[in-house]
Amino acid sequence: MSGFLSSLFARAEPAITEARPQDAASLAGLHAASFRRGWSEEEFERLLADRNVVAHRATIAGRLAGFVLSRVVAGEAEILSVAVAAPRRGRGIAGRLLDLHLRRLAGLGVGTVFLEVDEDNASARRLYRRARFAEAGRREGYYPRPQGAAAALVLRRELT
Repeated sequence: MSGFLSSLFARAEPAITEARPQDAASLAGLHAASFRRGWSEEEFERLLADRNVVAHRATIAGRLAGFVLSRVVAGEAEILSVAVAAPRRGRGIAGRLLDLHLRRLAGLGVGTVFLEVDEDNASARRLYRRARFAEAGRREGYYPRPQGAAAALVLRRELT
């Protein structure tokens, strides 16, 4: 009986796999729920079909829990987006996705990874700090807000 109860309350571990063009609709849905301007299914289809884009998704019980997407050019990569479904946040999914993603990028010969993050996004900044990204620049007024725009922090991490 206790085994049955513990299985009911156990946290399922996410399965992390490469995202494919057929995932475009679910990724677009999660992106729209996570950001002010969500990308369309067509935008995701184009990205996922691009041979320079590396994408991973996390699923739990067959449902999308999160994703990370990067573009690789000339030995460098830019993380384009990371999102985790609201009910799954705070459970380490983004960290696991990012860790596997960075290892895959390193395996592809990427030496440096860049990304931009809203200076007001404390949880994302904490994620990237734990992943050893450091601030490399700042873009003032990058993210529009009703009462003025927020800066984007440009972060960088060396993989080699």
